[in-house]
Amino acid sequence: MKAFFAATAASNGVTVSANPSYLSERSVPDRDHYVWTYHIRIENGRDTPVQLLSRHWIITDGTGHVHEVRGDGVIGVQPIIAPGDSYDYVSACPLETPMGTMTGSYQMIGAQGERFDAVIPLFLLTSPAAVGSRN
Repeated sequence: MKAFFAATAASNGVTVSANPSYLSERSVPDRDHYVWTYHIRIENGRDTPVQLLSRHWIITDGTGHVHEVRGDGVIGVQPIIAPGDSYDYVSACPLETPMGTMTGSYQMIGAQGERFDAVIPLFLLTSPAAVGSRN
């Protein structure tokens, strides 16, 4: 069964897809605490392996406040992705507002030592409270 992804971006021969899910069981709206998981798939469309070295996330909450996160790898690993293969992982993001966005890039290295960025598509984080507030 093919997974549904809310947003996809292709750059430098690498396709990154994202699918967020609101976690009502970990969120406490009365305390302005909202949590989402997001499933990421990184697909290598190149003819040679690539390795994910680091990440740069740009997280914007519903008030426009921007928080940037940089770090090595993803969920503790720096995966090597063979040609035609993909790497999937799931992580989480808390916010103090019922909606926000995430985007960014992965810093990668190719088989010949060339460094490049793979774009993480902009995706929306929405909670039931955000959807209800639009009415």
